[in-house]
Amino acid sequence: MSQDGSGGKRTTGSGTRAAARFLARIAVLAAVGSLVLLGFAIGDGGLVVLLAGLLGIVVCAAGAWWFVAHRGAVRLLGAFVAIAAPAGFVTLLSHDGLWRPALALVLCWVVVVACARAALRKARPRRRTRVLPASPPRRAFLIMNPRSGDGKVGRFRLVERAEALGARVAVLDPDAPADVTELAREAVADGADLLGVAGGDGTQALVAAVAAEHDLPFLVISAGTRNHFAMDLGLDRADPARCLDALTAGEELRVDLGDVDGRPFVNTVSFGVYADVVQHPDYRDAKAGTALTLMPDLLVGEGVRRLDARIDDTPLASQQALLVSNNAYTSPDVLSGGGRRPRLDDGELGVLGIRVEGAAEAADLAVRGAQSTGLTVTTARRVEVTATVAGDGGTGGAGAGAAPAEDPEADRAGADGPGSGGSGADASRTDEIPVAVDGEALRMATPVVCTLRPGALRVLVPRDRPGVADPAPRVDWRRLVDLAFGRPVPDVPGRDRGRDR
Repeated sequence: MSQDGSGGKRTTGSGTRAAARFLARIAVLAAVGSLVLLGFAIGDGGLVVLLAGLLGIVVCAAGAWWFVAHRGAVRLLGAFVAIAAPAGFVTLLSHDGLWRPALALVLCWVVVVACARAALRKARPRRRTRVLPASPPRRAFLIMNPRSGDGKVGRFRLVERAEALGARVAVLDPDAPADVTELAREAVADGADLLGVAGGDGTQALVAAVAAEHDLPFLVISAGTRNHFAMDLGLDRADPARCLDALTAGEELRVDLGDVDGRPFVNTVSFGVYADVVQHPDYRDAKAGTALTLMPDLLVGEGVRRLDARIDDTPLASQQALLVSNNAYTSPDVLSGGGRRPRLDDGELGVLGIRVEGAAEAADLAVRGAQSTGLTVTTARRVEVTATVAGDGGTGGAGAGAAPAEDPEADRAGADGPGSGGSGADASRTDEIPVAVDGEALRMATPVVCTLRPGALRVLVPRDRPGVADPAPRVDWRRLVDLAFGRPVPDVPGRDRGRDR
């Protein structure tokens, strides 16, 4: 063991390196073996299976694009194609015994991916977030939203349990939205020595900023819908009452706090179609239906908005969606609501941009994933976002990415409806764009600037955190081959994502 620069422990044992090299060699051998198997299986239909599988992915992705980006007959055709492609592939496998080489190839690649990820996970130095001892608070103040997570506050009797531990609890009134920032400031003025929230990520961020301002510990109670911040802290999302254990047997973590034009965020800031869709008045009652109704206008409609960004000193032009996160996610799975942040104290923003203009680009993204030209994955210390509107006017939109943020849960009053890009000449600048900050629908004047305050937030967590995990890294073949053959492997876990363009 050795200490890293931030005081966390880093594993560099020779045994771990040897295990990583062994697993990397198995992964490489399995990959070569799959190619050999394919060669022998060509006579038995192996090549047909491979080509049919790739064609199925391409056709399915194209159908999904038509379904999402169009209406009427084209949407119906897209739905049919997206369903028929995998169904046709399965039918092909059942014909003339082709399922056997298909099953063999799948098993080979299961071994490849499993061993590759295990090898890369072992090879990277694991910097643990520094854990500090903490004394139990004497005047804890907690804010609880009874609507969050479909009523988790009431179902788990969080108010009663917190008060039994000596905490003072303010329960928000769903019919009279309160200024949670002001509530937190009043509690600090009244002598609170800890602030906490049972609610969505949006409310968490607002109260966390007050805690950071006064250098007070902050308690996260996983009573929201998806609880991404709580998940990446390792907290129990199934039983939010366990988060209250920190009041009597806790420890402290120092984590980063995001800032977007003066507003704090703990999870993500999303620009694009998600930011447009969540502002629609029908979104909360009919999420999927509202998204499908708006998507064609936001993706390919007249006067659609495109996002431009400056990521540190690097320009990124004409994106349909941009996701900026408080520390980086391990993979682009964040687009579908998945993904984990292995650390919350790396001091860098995660940045993910997407640009898909048609069925061909959608197919490229489906086949190549993170290597697609339509996807940008990188990190930065500062991101500045502006927007352009193509055409002579019309309703603006921005992009095709969803964020793994909390659904809006009435923690704050909603902003205006879906943004209009305004009218004007080609490539004219818009003055204001929709932004989703931790799932909250807002509008902000451009340029919108995202930064990070490293180590600004003291988070009090229970000593027992069942959700702490080491997310699997993205499979990087160059690093994997270097590891398998004993060549030096880059030793900085946060940087191996590079600036994929």
